[in-house]
Amino acid sequence: MNRQDKADRPWSPSHENEQRMYSRTSEPVKFERDCSAVMVPSGEVVSLPAGSVGYITQALGGSFTVYVEGNLFRIAGSDADAIGKTPLPLPALSDGASDADVEALVWDQLRTCYDPEIPVNVVELGLVYECNLFRLDDNSRRAEIKMTLTAPGCGMGETLVSDVRSKVELIPTISEADVELVFDPPWNQNMMSEAAKLETGML
Repeated sequence: MNRQDKADRPWSPSHENEQRMYSRTSEPVKFERDCSAVMVPSGEVVSLPAGSVGYITQALGGSFTVYVEGNLFRIAGSDADAIGKTPLPLPALSDGASDADVEALVWDQLRTCYDPEIPVNVVELGLVYECNLFRLDDNSRRAEIKMTLTAPGCGMGETLVSDVRSKVELIPTISEADVELVFDPPWNQNMMSEAAKLETGML
């Protein structure tokens, strides 16, 4: 069964491995409507029914990681209303913005992309290897991004790539974002920024 076949498959709670994957400070939420979600860390797309109750364990970059009945799910920013939240405002550029302005905004958008289990964005984690902009004939721009994962078998890889692509394509004048997943060189912890190492307790 491929990812598309499983998309929005109705989800039913499993009580296996009932771990407390949230803290006492986690915010309780109730789903106000049926909502597409991605299981963490498998990457399987399911549908959480209206009325489901859970806890927000991470809310960064406009997306949410929610603990529901023993499982973690990633809720996209576009579905924030399903849990009573407001989506982030769209990125904006001033009139006559330069290529450098657009590139800076691309990096800002990349910093809103997070692994659902790690409170550090993909830039600080060192997952973004290259980011280049190209002017097209219609005066729009194409972004070409090469990125990697902390582990080649990460089930959330497709979700992270989609998140990067969709957020970069929100930028005015960018008509296309080509995101390539690469594993050469392989990622290692030395690629993390000092801030990322501090956040994850490595310093």
